[in-house]
Amino acid sequence: MNEWVWVLLIAAVVLGGSQIPKLARNLGRAQNEFKRGLDEGKAESDPDAVDEGTK
Repeated sequence: MNEWVWVLLIAAVVLGGSQIPKLARNLGRAQNEFKRGLDEGKAESDPDAVDEGTK
């Protein structure tokens, strides 16, 4: 837990307080894109997956 406090403190000093919300927002978007890409890749590689739009 102490390590995360130090990391956040150093990030606040280096980036400035106003940049941290932007950074967190961008990290959240990147995580969502990554998960979406994994789901698309899994659907493409699974031959048993049925596309609802083609019925």
